[in-house]
Amino acid sequence: MNKFLKYIFVGSLCLTAASCSDLDEMNVSPNSTSKVPSNMLMEGAEKWTMDNIYDVWFSGRQCLPYSQQWSQRNYTEEDRYQVRESTNNNYFNYLYMGMANFDKVIKLNSDDATKVTSSAYGANKNQIAAAMIMKVWLMDVITDTWGSVPYSDISKLESDNVLYCKYDDQKDIYAGMIKDLTTAVNMIDASKSAFTSGDVIFGGDASKWKKFGNSLKCRLAIHLSKVDTNWKSYIAEALNSGVMQSNDDAAKFTYSSAGSDYCQFYDGFFTDGRNDLTIANPLVDIMKGQRDTLNNKQHPWEGTLDPRLSVYTTPNDAGVYQGIPYATPTGTQEKFSESAPDWYSTKPMVVQKTYAVPLMTYAELKFILCEYNGYDVADYKDGVEASLKYWYDLAGKSISNTTIDSYVNAVSGNVNAETCALQKYIDLYTNGTEAWTEIRRTGYPEQLIRPGEITCVYNGNKVAFTPLSETKGDIIERVKYPTNESTLNGDNWKAAVDKLADKTNNYYSKMYWDVRASKYNHPANK
Repeated sequence: MNKFLKYIFVGSLCLTAASCSDLDEMNVSPNSTSKVPSNMLMEGAEKWTMDNIYDVWFSGRQCLPYSQQWSQRNYTEEDRYQVRESTNNNYFNYLYMGMANFDKVIKLNSDDATKVTSSAYGANKNQIAAAMIMKVWLMDVITDTWGSVPYSDISKLESDNVLYCKYDDQKDIYAGMIKDLTTAVNMIDASKSAFTSGDVIFGGDASKWKKFGNSLKCRLAIHLSKVDTNWKSYIAEALNSGVMQSNDDAAKFTYSSAGSDYCQFYDGFFTDGRNDLTIANPLVDIMKGQRDTLNNKQHPWEGTLDPRLSVYTTPNDAGVYQGIPYATPTGTQEKFSESAPDWYSTKPMVVQKTYAVPLMTYAELKFILCEYNGYDVADYKDGVEASLKYWYDLAGKSISNTTIDSYVNAVSGNVNAETCALQKYIDLYTNGTEAWTEIRRTGYPEQLIRPGEITCVYNGNKVAFTPLSETKGDIIERVKYPTNESTLNGDNWKAAVDKLADKTNNYYSKMYWDVRASKYNHPANK
């Protein structure tokens, strides 16, 4: 972090808070963040964060293509790992602005001068805990995107006059996140409100914030399952403290159809008028139970149609559920766009104004516990059933018990590392960063297209997935540090780069928790 960003942070606090206040309040003190009620600041912080993660740039052109859930209909450079520097610079800054906003909620409820006033909007400790949990959730997105990044110094930008933030090693970041979550959940008083208003995620319900914090701790622990011998104890602690118990506890941010509060996926399609994105072939084929014949890859439950497919996307003009080939050269997609679903004309749930973007589902937790318990069949089946019900309910549709039972039985013949990872991958739809993380961590789904493999047949010729950036033959491992950091925070940037493979700012240096030796190494099996 750098001096420039320090002042951006302060500005972001004003911007996000102002977006949630009325004109009279803005006219009173447009530049004073300390007078913005903490509940309104939390609302602004939540929306700022969701807007800049679940949009057609950070998610649509990066994380969702990296997880091969979406692909671009045009201009496929990002799908092939050519990241726009302007986008990279912007979103590195935007996500840290979110961190600063949540930190401001913490300070308003901690400082003697403001905590009494802030207590009118919810119990001080509960507000602090909720903001801490969101900081960890957001930091997990940041570190699993770039690797080692600023963490321990970011709260010191204002209080301790820190101008240039050091980059913490990812191992230390994860240790800090686990510690922060433990601190947060332990201070929550579930008998009191977290926020009287403004909290879009849980409506101020402190008990749900506690369950989310503990469930998030389980997510971090499973990331560490091959590098930290204490990972099971972290999950045991979370279970003892209280995790999600049903879909009612899922963490999601539900957008409004009013004004400019609608989902940014919708905004990208219908405000900007861009029909650039659609569901990718690998995900559709997995959900249709189709093996990858182009690369001779098997499917663990071949021939079984996933009921969630009709919720995730829409059929094409011929009434067929079809994705678009992943990461083809620009121009090639034009041929396949005709048979792909046109989300611009027929909107699926995920590009509706009111789409509820997922932070963490109950089903994801059950798949984590399935792995934690040695690939337990009961946890696995609970996860599949919960996912089916969650997505159908989110879409406002009903699904029969017969359909649920039939699908659960069809995919439960062999519960193991692959099937657990595959079901988690499907449930993580539109949660691009976490889906990408799980691919890197486990090596699954095997059906995804790796560099050098065949992605489609075009005019009778097989077309291979050819990345535009060096990946050492594997999927993209990380996003390069932004160029702004190399100039504005040069010393700390260089120290971080020197710790990467080949001492270069590259796309192939593995995350701390990624122990795969090759693209087809599946450490979840060990």
